Amino acid sequence: MSSCGLDFGTSNTTLGSIIGDAPVLCALEPGHSTILSAIFYEVDGAVLIGRKAIDAYVEGAPGRLLRSLKSVLGTSLIDETTMVGRQRTGFRDIIAYYIGAVKRRAEQASGRELRNLVHGRPVHFVDNNPLADRKAEATLREIARSVGFDEVTFQFEPIAAALDYEREVTREEIALIADIGGGTSDFSIVRLSPERHLKADRKADILANDGVRIGGTDFDRQLSLGTVMPLFGFRSPMKRAGLDVPSGYFHDLATWANINRMYDPKVMIELRQVRHESKHPKLLDRLVRVLDEQRGHTLAMEVEAAKIALADAKTAAIPFEWVEPGLNVAIARPDLVRHTAQLAKRIGARIDLCLGQAQLAADGVDAVFLTGGSVRLAHVRKAITAALPAARVVEGDTFGAVGKGLTIEASRRYGPG
Repeated sequence: MSSCGLDFGTSNTTLGSIIGDAPVLCALEPGHSTILSAIFYEVDGAVLIGRKAIDAYVEGAPGRLLRSLKSVLGTSLIDETTMVGRQRTGFRDIIAYYIGAVKRRAEQASGRELRNLVHGRPVHFVDNNPLADRKAEATLREIARSVGFDEVTFQFEPIAAALDYEREVTREEIALIADIGGGTSDFSIVRLSPERHLKADRKADILANDGVRIGGTDFDRQLSLGTVMPLFGFRSPMKRAGLDVPSGYFHDLATWANINRMYDPKVMIELRQVRHESKHPKLLDRLVRVLDEQRGHTLAMEVEAAKIALADAKTAAIPFEWVEPGLNVAIARPDLVRHTAQLAKRIGARIDLCLGQAQLAADGVDAVFLTGGSVRLAHVRKAITAALPAARVVEGDTFGAVGKGLTIEASRRYGPG
């Protein structure tokens, strides 16, 4: 039997174990140590996860796609069910299937039975709600045990990233770890050194811990509402003066965890009535088509792809020819910044809170270690680094640092084998 570290992320998941003396992430898909946090239920009962799940959906296979599974933790959705095929399935069972499949793949890749787990978790699953936060962790523990893990403990994701970074440290320093993931932004200020890396108990070295429930999926939502949803009727007027088309439809369609709600037959009946009362019914026709074909996730994936492209390019085009001939939208980097500036500002504001916890001035931090996919967005990076102008900026393994750190912690707690 063996210990392992699991980073179950909103967008991507990794699982690692110690090979020799080093943490190694298992190949969860051919050629990839990351697997997308996605699951697809085919109508014939087959279940796909990761990239195959996305491929099946994009290719038009009939079934139900779910992404951002982690985002339901700490919300009322975790105790609800959703239609999968001809029956309703609980979100707990959906997450359990996904984590169980990841465990089996990792065991096959590593040739080891994995029984002892250090599970990653954000600093806050839910902002300003300790009860919901504890419930989310308890739910993950129950799920992990239900799929075959005996011992299940937790470590904050930014602390795990710090353990991975510490392997490179050559002298004592104080580092701020910024883990900007798909669902949350988490920060820790930690005292690191080669000597401290050997210690089992690191509580005294953790100077501050904070986080906020803002991540890449929130940037997707705001970008979608600002640039894409108006094409489908968002903020368009009704025939009755002073009224707009109800906004709830568009907020759900722009939110990964809520997209499947829009496929409910009751919603379709409502929308067709709204369409008759809309001043611009052709916009609602586009929305109805998207939902009739259950292509809401296609919209979300196109927006996500544009956001990722804008990390390197000045503009990104989203083709919606499948909705209506000639329908396209071009998004420029300033559009991304304008629609998500407040999110970046709120992320950056957490650093001052961390400094206050640690009783440090900004120049007391030697290095900023950046990890998580959303740190690739220039205005997010600027919001973080501007708060610590004298600190050295260190690039982490974007999708692997947390998983490797959790694996290091698992080896310390349970032994490598």
